[in-house]
This record gives sequence, structure tokens and C-alpha cells, in this order.
Amino acid sequence: MLSSPSSAEGPRGLIVSGHGRRVVVEGADGKRVLCHTRGKRSEAVVGDRVRWQRSGDEGVIEAVLPRRNLLYRQDEWKTKAFAANIDQLLVVVAAEPVFSESQLARALIAAADAAIPARIALNKRDLPSFAEARGRLQPYASMGIDVVELALKMERDDACERLGPVLAGKATLVLGPSGAGKSTLVNLMVPDAQAETREISKALNTGRHTTTTTEWHWIDRERTSALIDSPGFQEFGLRHIDAARLAALMPDIASRSTACRFYNCTHLHEPGCGVLAALERGEIAASRHRIYREIFAELQSRPA
Repeated sequence: MLSSPSSAEGPRGLIVSGHGRRVVVEGADGKRVLCHTRGKRSEAVVGDRVRWQRSGDEGVIEAVLPRRNLLYRQDEWKTKAFAANIDQLLVVVAAEPVFSESQLARALIAAADAAIPARIALNKRDLPSFAEARGRLQPYASMGIDVVELALKMERDDACERLGPVLAGKATLVLGPSGAGKSTLVNLMVPDAQAETREISKALNTGRHTTTTTEWHWIDRERTSALIDSPGFQEFGLRHIDAARLAALMPDIASRSTACRFYNCTHLHEPGCGVLAALERGEIAASRHRIYREIFAELQSRPA
């Protein structure tokens, strides 16, 4: 176990990458040091502010300082933390390959649960299939989620102009499925990202660790804006969320639930349900209610 922040001494640092009990900490001077966490299980994640002590050429994490937030997913077998102390989530999807709306919705629900603002980047604006992808995201735009349209490879200057104001002054966690353009986005906004990744990989001695770890990259020299690159995922478990809270974490469902006759309405079959009435009127997309039903059933079936 790490010691409590009040009892720890030593300089403060920021965890910028990690693999198991080995993490890379950036100090106030911008220099990065390989550190180890105490105990068999690491509690530190990328984005954590920590107290650490130097030990020879390396260091030891003494304490994780209090977090503002933590974005993570939890399935039946394990919990996977993405990053802590982030200002916003940017989910990157593309016209091709066709993205999973269920996985997109799950990431947004997890962000809402952690009180982290979220945006969507829709990539490959140059493809004929882009209009269809834009249509699939219309329910999200309608509920107030900002959708940034990009062509990261074909319109690089335009992408930089669109992303600049979105990312300025924030620590942004980037999530997205394989092939959507997440790595392209990071390399576009952080030209030295690949070099930094190689250096971190060498320090951690993990080889192809970039497929399994999260990395923090500064966009500007002043270190006021950052992109946190994360590994792809096939599933996004939400088993840490109570089924009764799910509706409140989906803005389109939540806004119509105030019209429900019963306070404990599940929005599945009850008479006088405001959500089902809105679905019937076409005010809630059928795909969104399908996702709600799918996740609600999953959360209800989890062990107590």
C-alpha cells in the first residue's frame, strides 16, 4: 500500500506512463525519472500527482495525491483505469471502419459517471461513407455533445485548426477503436510523440508496451495542454455503475425521465413512462434506447 499524502515527503511529480509497478514520473523541471511503486499491486495511474523519493538513478513512489477524477472500466473479471485528473475525454471514431455505437455510448457513460466532459471526433471526412457516420452521431449532437469533424490524414492543417481550440489548456484523454485515427491525431498534435514513446518503452523495458499502456504527451512547451494516448479496447464494461443510475448518465434518457409516472421507473415497460413515450414520438433514437436496455440488463444481472 502507498502511504497517505499527509505522511509522505519528497518532491511532487506527474505520472506520464506506466507498466505494472514501474512508472515514469515527470518532475516540476520537466525531467522524467523511472520509479517503482511500493507493494505488489500498483495503485498509481497516468495523470496521478504523486510524492516520490529518488533512489539511485531511479525513484520510489511514496504517495498518490488526491484525485479530481478517474476514468475506468470494469467488467466481470477486472478493473482497468485509463487515467486520472483529466479535463475532458475525446472519443475518436471514423467513417470507416464502422464504429460500435454501443462502445461509444459506454465510454460517454463512464465519463459522465466521473463528471468528465466529453467530445467526439469523427474522422475521415474525405470518404463517401462520412455522411452515414455523421447521421449515426446525430443523436449525440442533439443531446449537446460536441462532434468535431476531421480528415486527419488528408486535411492536416484543417484538423489542427479545428482541434487547437478544443485541446488548449486541457488534459485530454483520447479513446478510440483501432483504425479510427487515434494515433494519427496524437502524432499530428504532438510531433515528438513517437520519439517519446520509444524513450518510455526503453525505460520501462516493455517492448511493444504502447499497445497496453497509457501515455501523457504535452502539446505545448509551456506544458498547459496535454494529450493522453490510451490503448484500444474491444469491450467497455460498466459494472461499477448501479443500474438505477444508468438513465441519469444518458442525457437523452434523463431529460425525458422527468415525465415518468413512477419515481422508480426502469423505462422498459411501465405505464406512463416518459422515456417510452418520447421513443414512440421519435424524440429518442431507437439505437439509444436499445443500448440503454442492453446495459441496464447487464448491470441488473451482476452479482450483489
